[in-house]
Amino acid sequence: MGTTARDLADIAEQENGTPMLKIEQKLVDAMVAHARADHPDEACGVIAGPEGSDDPQRFIAMVNAERSPTFYRFDSAEQLAVWREMDRRDEEPVVIYHSHTATEAYPSRTDISYAGEPGAHYVLVSTRDPEATEIRSYRIVDGAVTEEEIEIRS
Repeated sequence: MGTTARDLADIAEQENGTPMLKIEQKLVDAMVAHARADHPDEACGVIAGPEGSDDPQRFIAMVNAERSPTFYRFDSAEQLAVWREMDRRDEEPVVIYHSHTATEAYPSRTDISYAGEPGAHYVLVSTRDPEATEIRSYRIVDGAVTEEEIEIRS
């Protein structure tokens, strides 16, 4: 079956003791721009990468079907199309991101209960402060939330 993103994340965590998301600046900028553009509603999307690589590469902004400042949900038809496209390209969701518009960048109970990709990095972007953006990344597996460092590459 091969090595999965979760396997690679586990290996990296064992080697340095801390889980980490390594991501390019342009992808961070794209998440922040999407979050700011959709504010005051929550924004959401995915960054896909080659299966098993734990390497986010392809930014995919998605529609928040709820159009809500306090909740996000992928449109089911769009999600199906995006996941099928990832399958065709031998990709997987490396990052699943969304924004919080009035609170810190920490997963809510709802976020935790809906986290269904144990190998993904869950990135939250807080747009509550118009002058500053807070970005944090987490692993969410079986309801357990582990914050991880973010290494931003140029």
